[in-house]
Amino acid sequence: MRYDFCTVGKLLIGIFLSTILSSTQALSQEDNSLHWNSLRSGEHFALLRHALAPGTGDPPGFKLDSCQTQRNLSLEGRKQAAKIGDLFREHGIDKARVFSSQWCRCLDTAQLLDLGPVESLPFLNSFYNNFEYRESQTQKLSDWLKAQTFDQPLVLVTHQVNITALTSVYPSSGELVIIHRTNHGEFEVVGTIQTK
Repeated sequence: MRYDFCTVGKLLIGIFLSTILSSTQALSQEDNSLHWNSLRSGEHFALLRHALAPGTGDPPGFKLDSCQTQRNLSLEGRKQAAKIGDLFREHGIDKARVFSSQWCRCLDTAQLLDLGPVESLPFLNSFYNNFEYRESQTQKLSDWLKAQTFDQPLVLVTHQVNITALTSVYPSSGELVIIHRTNHGEFEVVGTIQTK
């Protein structure tokens, strides 16, 4: 069978791209394993942006004690949250200290992880509509984290703005950001784990 240069070129490009994609996926899985190992090793914690909740911010009439007034997890978001909990268990973490924003989409995400009791922390609450609280809340979170012991994995379920303020990472819904607390009480991003 005869091939012209164009056909051979396309075949070679296809093989090359397939090899690159396979290598990238293998590296990604290897990185993820390192991130999960870090989370189990102490002096690390996970910031988790709540699972999928369509929209941005919160609707007018938002009330903290009324989920009906808030932007909530979609059915896909609820499935995503449960899947994230399964990912923890698949990587040897079946229990964790879990803390959450008081927003319903965060509390629901935290509970659906099924890693243990969930405790709410007000300084994990979103300041998307009150950006003047950014520095004070981030400082409270930082001070709290510096005082924690890491005798078991620590997971904080919060919002994009809170995670970005502490780490400069802009996570997608349901993305885990793995952080190392150094001996000097500083926070270093180890990496992120996509869960979609």
